[in-house]
Amino acid sequence: MRPVFFIPLALFLFFAGLAGYMLANGRFEAVPSHMVNKPLPEFTLPPAVDGLPGTSRADFIGGKPKLLNVWASWCLPCIAEAPQLEALKEEGVEIIGIAIRDKPEDVGDFLNRYGNPYTRIGADDISQLQIEIGAAGVPETFVIDAKGNIRHQHIGDIRASDVPKLLQILEDVQ
Repeated sequence: MRPVFFIPLALFLFFAGLAGYMLANGRFEAVPSHMVNKPLPEFTLPPAVDGLPGTSRADFIGGKPKLLNVWASWCLPCIAEAPQLEALKEEGVEIIGIAIRDKPEDVGDFLNRYGNPYTRIGADDISQLQIEIGAAGVPETFVIDAKGNIRHQHIGDIRASDVPKLLQILEDVQ
């Protein structure tokens, strides 16, 4: 038999082995922001919902460090993190939201159903700010110091075990 007949088998075994290796070793799911330890870009976003103001970079300057939460009403992990955002709010943390590609009525419904931990919510209808700060998806949360610098990025939903860590980070960046 000629060796050329073994090429398809060899290719199949190579790709099957590669797939098995990737499944066994997991994959890198988080895309860290290149903006950590850099200033927030200049931005101004209109309100995402009636009753709450929009936001801009100026809202992060002065006072205590704040959380910038990138989320959407259509995001299932955002529902899961809602109780943890409420717990952070109860601890005195100011949380400013950025609603990604959302409709005001959907944002309002989400807040009515799952609670509103936000002091402001800006509408990022084309994901421009999301991209500028290096957020790859929703939800993502950033710790912003009083000078307007991004000091920490939390990728994915905030879980109960993350609350003490975020509180400590907020205290450390005072």
